[in-house]
Amino acid sequence: MWYQFLNIFFFVFHTIFTLFNITGWIFKRTRKWHLLTLSLTAFSWFILGIWYGWGYCFCTHWHWQVRSALGYADTSNSYIHFLILKLTGINFAEQLVEYATLIIFLVSFGLSIWLNLKDHRNKRL
Repeated sequence: MWYQFLNIFFFVFHTIFTLFNITGWIFKRTRKWHLLTLSLTAFSWFILGIWYGWGYCFCTHWHWQVRSALGYADTSNSYIHFLILKLTGINFAEQLVEYATLIIFLVSFGLSIWLNLKDHRNKRL
């Protein structure tokens, strides 16, 4: 019962977190939070990734542990690949999904930094 709750929680939380990482730069009110969530993601992928493997995500790691305890044998190494597969049934090549994820992440991060700096400059004027 507890693992079922956690499985649903991770689906919802991680999906919302991911969507916010993609779109949070759009809204002026959320830009600072967006920069924070992207920084946390970058820390997980690139710093923790030094020890656990490039693109490591602790949220994905915990979700995989929950799903394993429930008896699921997920074969995706990428949460985004897993999510696309579960939501659409389309099994894109994992490397394609990883490249697209990285590109979208870098564009979102660049936009977030640029817009946060722009907002900060406009605030001082």
